[in-house]
Amino acid sequence: MSGYVRASDIAKLPVVTLGGDDIAQVKDIVFDAAGGSVRCFTLSGRGLLAGPLKRDLLWSRVHALGPDAVMIHDENALAGDDQAARDAKSSGGDVIGARIMTEGGTDLGRIVDVIIATGRQPVVAGYEVESSAQGHHRVLLPVIKPVAVSGEMVVVPDTVAEFTAGDLSGFPEAAHGLQARLEQES
Repeated sequence: MSGYVRASDIAKLPVVTLGGDDIAQVKDIVFDAAGGSVRCFTLSGRGLLAGPLKRDLLWSRVHALGPDAVMIHDENALAGDDQAARDAKSSGGDVIGARIMTEGGTDLGRIVDVIIATGRQPVVAGYEVESSAQGHHRVLLPVIKPVAVSGEMVVVPDTVAEFTAGDLSGFPEAAHGLQARLEQES
């Protein structure tokens, strides 16, 4: 079973070992731009004056992602100068601030956060969008298969605009409705 969480709620979570050691905190989340999966977390040290760590945490090394912490088996889960972590970061993309448009050319607004479906392999399930056309009103848009993703633009099927939620509690219904509609159309 999966739930939904905003990416901004994962940033700053502590990274804790199963032995109870608090060893880092999440700085950023790196996504696979093509597939929408979580690739890795960049990390910072714990504490007010701690800076970024030169080690990353690949998703494959995460034991669990909970509401209060990212759990790992032990400190060996953190990647030092790891080629897999570098590959994950180079294939990721930042969509915060990007415009989201439908295939038909309707501007839905700017992305202000990413909604993640948690579970064994967390994936991007949608976006929190601020629409300037509606007085900077924010809505959550489920996105099952974007047509295109770049750092400046995310293009989605026209149908996406019909399924929105005002908060995370209404997001599962919107996501289910979009999935059912897309299945009908195929």
